[in-house]
Amino acid sequence: MKIAHARRVAAFAFALAASTQFACGGDKVPPKTADTARPAPAASITTRLPDKAPDSPTASAVRISDEIVKACGISEPDAYFAFDSSNLRPDDARVIDLVVKCFVSGPLKGRTIKLVGHADPRGGSDYNLTLGQSRADSVAGFMLGRGMDRAKTESTSRGAMDATGTDDPSWARDRRVDVMLGQ
Repeated sequence: MKIAHARRVAAFAFALAASTQFACGGDKVPPKTADTARPAPAASITTRLPDKAPDSPTASAVRISDEIVKACGISEPDAYFAFDSSNLRPDDARVIDLVVKCFVSGPLKGRTIKLVGHADPRGGSDYNLTLGQSRADSVAGFMLGRGMDRAKTESTSRGAMDATGTDDPSWARDRRVDVMLGQ
């Protein structure tokens, strides 16, 4: 268990360093590698999108599932918000605090939360999986710092497997972390 945790921490540190170095600097985007087989999409989540996608080419977003929104009493506009790289804004922290409170002492107490990181389709498969994991781990780390139980927090990546974007605005929507109920 400790070895697996150490490996995960090392992978997160590498992913964070890679995402900071590559996602935040320069205009060069790694070429896309061919994906021959795509796994089934992640568990169903709302198709609701914000009126405006994140502005920055390195910005990502957090999208909270309808199931959690309803159980935790989170307003619709707050269920999807941008964050720049791995930095959450103060208003975003307020929403994450509501989610953590809901899972720690509210209606979803004892349930598991699943954070799924995504990337836009530019870049290779390995790069995008690492970047998606970095995004999910960033939100997980923030939640753990607010009191979420590590044993009840799962983060994973789908990379660009579910990406649908074809231009800058739609790629911005592909760069996200989905917050869902775990198994």
